[in-house]
Amino acid sequence: MRWAAGPLAPLMLIFLSLQILDMRYVWFDGKFVTFEKATVNVLVHSLQYGSGVFEGIRAYKARNGTAIFRLEDHVKRFFNSAKIYSMPIKFTPQQISKAIIDTVKKNGSAECYIRPFAFYTNTSLGVSNVDETSVIIATVDMGKYFKKEGGLKCKVSSWRRINSSILPPEAKGSGNYLNSLLASLEAKKAGADEAILLTFDGYVAEGPGENIFLVEDNKLVTPSKEADILLGITRDSVIKIAESMGIEVEERQVHQEELETCDEAFFTGTAAEITPIVEINGIKVGKGKPGPITKTLMQAYDDVVRGNSEEFQEWLTYV
Repeated sequence: MRWAAGPLAPLMLIFLSLQILDMRYVWFDGKFVTFEKATVNVLVHSLQYGSGVFEGIRAYKARNGTAIFRLEDHVKRFFNSAKIYSMPIKFTPQQISKAIIDTVKKNGSAECYIRPFAFYTNTSLGVSNVDETSVIIATVDMGKYFKKEGGLKCKVSSWRRINSSILPPEAKGSGNYLNSLLASLEAKKAGADEAILLTFDGYVAEGPGENIFLVEDNKLVTPSKEADILLGITRDSVIKIAESMGIEVEERQVHQEELETCDEAFFTGTAAEITPIVEINGIKVGKGKPGPITKTLMQAYDDVVRGNSEEFQEWLTYV
């Protein structure tokens, strides 16, 4: 199958682990087309300048059927991202939500990763030459985003996280992730699995596509909004799940040296779910293996997304 030209290509490069051949239909401006026909002109503004906005959502094989996790929250953030970038979307949130459900049904996916993406379709070169937009929704089989068993080895990046005076970190804008790409490539060249980015002031921010949590004295610590992080929906889910279990959660500025002295650490994200971190800058995190709180939360999160927990059932939209 050939790689379709247009904005889908650079987005898929971010997720090298996705299985493109498993994709069957794409929702494209209200119609279903095969992946091969979901093409645009190679000069569209969003491909040339990274001016698209997107979301990452998961559907899970749950107790009562396929369930999309926190659909309403993801769609709300999708439209907030577009609003921050003054990007018009010609569909309502209700229409996009229905299209996401319909795409999962159409592709017959019991479990999948879902990618809504809005982009500018004009082809006249010029940064401010923007007008009409299109929206696509695709589903792909993903499985575990990080394939490494036992946890990740991370490196603190020399690249600093973008902040709100440069680009809006709270928007999932395509161009924002060039910052992430640089950090991730640097980490992998150094032999690490993933990067950790700091703020301009030297505090811990997040991973290239993940939020980060530390465990200190049986308490969860995570960077606050002031660290110019993306306010991840999985991050929010973990905070609420942890609090429901009686685990204290503290959102604050996190000093870099805490990465070296914490008892446990893990990433969170739609793709990453909850992924343990076992080494940072060559120093073992705790005992160098996933810790008890991390493992407890991993199991609790899996129970929630699969409908096996009586709590948080409202987060599931069954297809």
